[in-house]
Amino acid sequence: GSGKTTLLEHLLPLIQKQRRAAVIEGDIATDNDARRIEATGAAAVQINTDGACHLDASMIERALERLDLTQFDLLLIENVGNLVCPVNFPLGEALRLAVVSVAEGEDKPLKYPGAILHTDAVVLTKTDLAPFVNADPEKMAAYVWQINPRARVFYAGFAAGALETRPADGKGSLLELLLE
Repeated sequence: GSGKTTLLEHLLPLIQKQRRAAVIEGDIATDNDARRIEATGAAAVQINTDGACHLDASMIERALERLDLTQFDLLLIENVGNLVCPVNFPLGEALRLAVVSVAEGEDKPLKYPGAILHTDAVVLTKTDLAPFVNADPEKMAAYVWQINPRARVFYAGFAAGALETRPADGKGSLLELLLE
């Protein structure tokens, strides 16, 4: 995939130093991602869509019933992994991020403008693979801003065995954005 769960695995230990977080995981099948999230110490609720390409508000409502919301300051929702369907189904989110893998091609933002236009931030993942897939993360960031000038853009990639994120514009970290 694009690296959504890996990104959360990296961010959740940092988030949990300042907030009590829970995650709703959306997938077509399995509870693999929810188990990965729980391994970080965060609470997780799995939603399996049984073939549907996105989560919807009623699914989120049912998942919320499985959480004691008084125990959390921050709720993160990882939607089913595609850049088409989830765009048209608001979930009540305060902040929407799109996660796009550099390895899928630098023209990905141009191919899925709806996902970019209707988001607050875009995380370009697997930037460490860019030289091997002939992709330019900076060009991808420029495409994002061409479609949505107000979107924050972040790069995420492995360096020295750890996932690192950095802002494309040099302003504020992804962690700071999530904790606002």
